[in-house]
Amino acid sequence: MTDNPRQQAIDYFRQLAQMGETVVYRPFESISVLPETTPAINQQESQEAIDVPSIDNFDKATDLNQLFKTIKNCHKCALGDTRTNFVFGVGNPNAQIMFIGEAPGHDEDMKGEPFVGRAGQLLNKVLAALELKREDVYIANILKCRPPNNRDPEPEEAATCEPYLIHQIKLIQPKIICCLGRIAAQRLLQTNMTLGQMRDRWFDYHGTLLMVTYHPAAVLRSPSYKRPLWEDMQKMMAKLKELS
Repeated sequence: MTDNPRQQAIDYFRQLAQMGETVVYRPFESISVLPETTPAINQQESQEAIDVPSIDNFDKATDLNQLFKTIKNCHKCALGDTRTNFVFGVGNPNAQIMFIGEAPGHDEDMKGEPFVGRAGQLLNKVLAALELKREDVYIANILKCRPPNNRDPEPEEAATCEPYLIHQIKLIQPKIICCLGRIAAQRLLQTNMTLGQMRDRWFDYHGTLLMVTYHPAAVLRSPSYKRPLWEDMQKMMAKLKELS
C-alpha cells in the first residue's frame, strides 16, 4: 500500500472498474494539474513601445527606425485614408547623397518603397554608372503617401509631410541632396523658378547643399534629357569629392 494520496485514488478507481462499476470521472489520470501562468512579456517590444515618441513629437525620434515607427500610421491629411502603404524611404542611414522626389506612384504605393517602378529602375542604372547602389545612398519623397491618380501634391499635403522629411535629413546628415524634378524642387526651395533655372546651381536647404536635376520619369518620356541628367550626376560626384 502506497502512502501517496494521488496513487491511492488511482488504485481505488481501478478497483471499482474491475468490480464492474462505471467510472465516469478519473481526474488524476486525465488531467495534469499545472500552476497558473501569465503570458510572457517581450521586454524588448515593451521597451520599444515606451521609447517611440508620439506623432506630435516625431522630431524627438533619434534614428530612422524610431521615426518610421512614430509616423507610419499618420493620418494628418486625407492621403492617409487612400494609401495602400506608407512610403518612408530606403537606403543608407548615413548616406552622403540623398535623392528626393515629390511623391510615391502606384508601384511605390503597392510596395511601400520609393522609386521602384520604371523611373526607379532608371535611377538604379544611373547609380550603377556612378558605381553606386541603392544601399549606398538614401531615397525618399516629400510626400509619404501616394496622391490619387498620381496628381501633383497639394500645398497643404506637402506642408504637412515636409517636416517629416526635414527630420529624416537631420538624422541622415547627407552632404548633398539631389532633388529629382521641378515639382519637388519648387516645393523644397519655395520658388517658382523653372527646372532649367534651378539646374547648374547649388542651394542651401536647412544647412545641406541641394542641387536639382531631371526626374527619371521625365527622362523616360524625353530621352533627350539623358545627357543633361548624366552631366548633373557628374557634377554632383565632383562636389562630393570636393566636400570629402
